[in-house]
Amino acid sequence: MYTLVLLRHGQSVHNLEGKFSGWSDTPLTQQGRDEAMQAGKTLIGQGYTFNEAHTNLLTRAIVTTWLTLEQMNLVWIPILKHWRLNERCYGALQTFTHEELEQRVGKEQVFLWRRGFDNPPPLLDEADPRFPKNDLRYKDVPETLIPRGESLKQTLDRVMPYWNDTLAPAIKSGKKLLISASHNSLRAIIKHLENIDDQIIPTVVMPTGKPYVYTLDDNLNVVEKKIL
Repeated sequence: MYTLVLLRHGQSVHNLEGKFSGWSDTPLTQQGRDEAMQAGKTLIGQGYTFNEAHTNLLTRAIVTTWLTLEQMNLVWIPILKHWRLNERCYGALQTFTHEELEQRVGKEQVFLWRRGFDNPPPLLDEADPRFPKNDLRYKDVPETLIPRGESLKQTLDRVMPYWNDTLAPAIKSGKKLLISASHNSLRAIIKHLENIDDQIIPTVVMPTGKPYVYTLDDNLNVVEKKIL
């Protein structure tokens, strides 16, 4: 049996403001920092530990990882960062609030953009300053792989190579992993782990700062799931 913990970053400024964040780099609020620290206290209080942590290249997820591990006295373990664990790219919706978009296109369309499985947003133009190709953190990522907008299905396709090549082998080697990332990259992993139907995944919402603990068998099938 293997143990895997998934942790969505704490509340960010864009979460508080009701904005589509995507790959835009928004910091944690104080509540978000408190959530991350509480996650660490909860995990160590229930006897969990880690050999390795994985996060993405967004500040809100990285700082959540730091604060959680600090509470667990685990700041010394390797923290591996990868763009494939980034939040879903919300394209031209990024930095707009849900409310103002609902007024333009209606609540149903905004819900599909937020939660739907195969509902890509309007794409960013490559000349748009929100397009991350000129961000130094992505300088080693082939430009053809940097999204201009993604559905959850496309996010799953982006995440799965990292799962197959890095995460799954690490779990099978016996390492206890913390994956501290963003809502939709984690929803993609949850969909894969739990084999959730395309029609059901829109109802799956992961709260900020709450550890999801999975017990997996030798084939990485879910034996037990707990939300701490």
